[in-house]
Amino acid sequence: MRAGVMGVRWRRVGSAVLRVVVVWAVATVTMLVLAGLLPDFRLQSPHGDSATRIAVTAACGAGGFGLLSALVWPLLVRLLLLVPALVLGLLVFFLNGSLLLLALRLNPSGRGGAAWQTAVVVAAVMSAVASATGAALAVRDDEAYRRRLARLAYRRRRRRGDACPRTPGTVFIQLDGVGYDVLVDAARRGLMPTVGGWLGRPAGTGASEAGGGAPSHRLTPWRTDWSSQTGASQLGILHGTNHDVPAFRWYEKDTREVMVCNRPASAHELQRRAVERTGDAGLLGTDGASRGNLFDGGARQLALVLSMAARRGPRNRSRAGYFAYFSDPANAVRTALSFAAEVVREMAQAGRARLRGERPRVGRAGLYPLIRAFATVVERDVVVAAVIGDLLAGRTAIYADLVAYDEVAHHSGPHSEDAAKVLRRLDRSLALLDRVARHAPRPYRIVVLSDHGQSPGETFLGRYGLTLGELVRAGCGLPVPRRAAGALWGAGRRGGARGGAEARNAARAALRRPVEEAAAPHPHGHRSDPVVLASGNLGLVSFPDVPHRMTRQEIDRRHPALLPMLAGHPGVGFVLVADEVHGGVVLGAGGAAVPLDALGSLDEGSGPLACFGPGAAAAVRRTHAFPHAADIMVNSAYDPVGGEVLAFEEQIGSHGGLGGAQSRPFLLSPLAFSAPVADGATLVGAEQVHGVLRRWLAEAAGTAEPTDPGAGRRLPVQRDGAARIG
Repeated sequence: MRAGVMGVRWRRVGSAVLRVVVVWAVATVTMLVLAGLLPDFRLQSPHGDSATRIAVTAACGAGGFGLLSALVWPLLVRLLLLVPALVLGLLVFFLNGSLLLLALRLNPSGRGGAAWQTAVVVAAVMSAVASATGAALAVRDDEAYRRRLARLAYRRRRRRGDACPRTPGTVFIQLDGVGYDVLVDAARRGLMPTVGGWLGRPAGTGASEAGGGAPSHRLTPWRTDWSSQTGASQLGILHGTNHDVPAFRWYEKDTREVMVCNRPASAHELQRRAVERTGDAGLLGTDGASRGNLFDGGARQLALVLSMAARRGPRNRSRAGYFAYFSDPANAVRTALSFAAEVVREMAQAGRARLRGERPRVGRAGLYPLIRAFATVVERDVVVAAVIGDLLAGRTAIYADLVAYDEVAHHSGPHSEDAAKVLRRLDRSLALLDRVARHAPRPYRIVVLSDHGQSPGETFLGRYGLTLGELVRAGCGLPVPRRAAGALWGAGRRGGARGGAEARNAARAALRRPVEEAAAPHPHGHRSDPVVLASGNLGLVSFPDVPHRMTRQEIDRRHPALLPMLAGHPGVGFVLVADEVHGGVVLGAGGAAVPLDALGSLDEGSGPLACFGPGAAAAVRRTHAFPHAADIMVNSAYDPVGGEVLAFEEQIGSHGGLGGAQSRPFLLSPLAFSAPVADGATLVGAEQVHGVLRRWLAEAAGTAEPTDPGAGRRLPVQRDGAARIG
């Protein structure tokens, strides 16, 4: 028996040594080929050498480069943690070239040499070839390779005295911005064969094929709060509450600060408030890992977590998660090459959109190609690698966010060809994680979900020729740019566009109101300009010189034209404002003013919220109760036929308010878990999703269902529960 075990071990050692020798040989041949092709790269003395000596020089150079990459590169990556992420891709090439020059200088033969520009090229090619060769060998012996990784992970846990449990672990993969309808369509068209297979459609089938196997997962839509964006949704999902998160950006009068969900300081403060409110660390408090998220969810294992970036200390640096991935030079070069390819791809796609005259269209120049490449390549690669490590370490709960689709859909459109290609790549990432999970030291259940969808549509600026901020300033009697004034009074660049006449008429009607009161003394002293912030198709207007939330009556006394101009504008769906008599009112076109208490009987068929569907009234009432709700909350118009909204930001795929697919994300869960909700019901709000995920973690652990700290709202009935593709 012992001899048999020793034999297996020696065979494994021999297999590993053979892989190293093969990679070394391939790298040597690559170096020889490059020396023949590149004039500034030589492996012989100026007077010439024999073929044997040149081969020995190449072998020593390749071996030295490999050893330096294995020994020195991890130390260099530690230093790279201090470098901005977007600069990392360029430094990878130069540092790799430096290692190659050092290897040639240390070569015993003393005959190698290269210009530094050539060294960068040679090092990149050699790293890419070595990575491809190693990957090919791993595929040939995939089972043994994954067993080895799982065994190493088990040894690390055993050294810590932490044996891997036998109960199932759970992986939550968030596909940022992918709506329910987008996922269903992608599965039907064969863009996401892994998802299609989980739902009963065989992997690789196209839209025309009818088949269908046994599903392993169920697909359930859920409805976001009014603020349909990652900050509110992920805070609610991971920490059980998103109370007092009215938008992606908002102004807080008590602190005189603008909160932005993707700023480290704001994310840290929002997480602190959530933990204080619930009294609970979060969803991932028990042996959890948080990867690529805004918030840590109570996890101890963190990588690329934004709220962590605001904390001090070397272990809390936001870029620390890059080390494990980029400590492998092959990973670094592969990601850097993919980064460069993605930049070129974005520039080509943007140019094609301009040549085709696609509408709507927004600017995609400047730093955007780099930002897109970071989201679709670097963030994806690092997060997926971190999750693979978590799986092989046997962690209990893992939550990771992949932001690639959301970034591309903002600028290309949620139904564009560009976004569809991103969905294909995300599906491949899911397939990889699924394969790795099968070799993990414990069974795993994979849950895929989204935090919101995206609604298409032209921008508010593109439709009407002015921004929401400029419209607010005009309503307040403040000066506006000549372009915006022209758009209001008929001389703008889009004066004849659809809706332009209605916008000018609304402005004229509102400004017929007397404005002489503006010269009267203001009880709060000096008046400052209004703070106007945009979160997708949701706008927030605050008056910072007034310490409390202003009522409709106060705003009318101060700026008589403002509320009528906003509510009557054709690009505005409705306006929420506090009221001295009714507590709060929703204003709409034609002078409509509906008290919040009366919305329940109107949102299904009439009133300003009629077209926004069920649940809109409850979402608006909840946000109205937030302490930091803005003085004026403005939701853009919504076309229910085309599903389009008008973003107050420069995005043709947007989210953040009410209207269309942005409020309809999905939850894709294994059938081994209980159904998220009863038949005929739907999930409402991120806090309810948190309760479901808590229940599933308890089911996986075999414990009783825990109390949901975020629960507090009933689940309204809606006949759109689970779905099966095929």
